[in-house]
Amino acid sequence: MSKRNYTHVQHYLPEILAMVEAGKTQREIAEHYGFKDKHVVKRLLERERKNKLQRIPKQRGRKPAKTLAEYKYENKRLLMENKLLRDFLQSTERK
Repeated sequence: MSKRNYTHVQHYLPEILAMVEAGKTQREIAEHYGFKDKHVVKRLLERERKNKLQRIPKQRGRKPAKTLAEYKYENKRLLMENKLLRDFLQSTERK
């Protein structure tokens, strides 16, 4: 049973990114630094891409309740939309 061989790959990140830019494969990079396999480099690059995305955090909990004014505005808008659609259908003689 072999001991786990952990390497602080984050330390090598600028050099690894430069090698990727130069066109080296992940396997070649792993062999150059003596990592166990290419997955070490692959995971490092995936984490780096994920960190650069800066996603919007997922909202948790209930949505804020609508006020009565918002419901009235939505109702009015939907009524106008229905009327417009009815007028359009009558003008094209579909109904």
